[in-house]
Amino acid sequence: MSTARTIRTVSWAALAALLLILAGVFGYQSWFGGTERSLMAGMKMGAPFKLVDHTGKPITDRALAGKPAAVFFGFTHCPEICPTTLVELSGWLDEIGDEGTDINAFFVSVDPVRDTPEIMRSYIENFSTRIVGVTGDPAEVSRLAKAWFVYFKKVPLDDGGYTMDHTASIFLVDADGHFKGTIAYGESSDTAIAKLRRLTKSASR
Repeated sequence: MSTARTIRTVSWAALAALLLILAGVFGYQSWFGGTERSLMAGMKMGAPFKLVDHTGKPITDRALAGKPAAVFFGFTHCPEICPTTLVELSGWLDEIGDEGTDINAFFVSVDPVRDTPEIMRSYIENFSTRIVGVTGDPAEVSRLAKAWFVYFKKVPLDDGGYTMDHTASIFLVDADGHFKGTIAYGESSDTAIAKLRRLTKSASR
């Protein structure tokens, strides 16, 4: 094979690899970036679990049954994404008024070692009385996150502490737990509110 032909072959292979990477990126954004046209549409989300809420009471997957839900995975030591998301979600639910009572909202900790019920309670009460915190056994939390296709990873810090990388979208499910879309971090309020309004309509069907 000539040198020129070899270079062309390598170039085409590199281009194909780049296209595959881009397809993966756009695919990930399609799943978790707030679009409704997701391959996950209609999928039953979650799995059975036994954890505790932010008041220390037991909570199971039955808490998500019977009403549409907005579910966000994060942690209380989060510097920006989590507090911003909780402030916005609380505001959006207030914005849609009585319609918002048809939606249950949950904040599931991906850092349950630090996020005890006491810590979760003092944290969540700064944002809303509508959002239920969920924490508990780390292995059980890990299984729950995987069942929601949530990415999270412990990241060491230079000072000896750690932070958590995690999926930053709010997951929306109907009263039967079927996936109805996401609200991406940084998504416009108008779009987010429209999605929540559509979610409330699923409760009356």
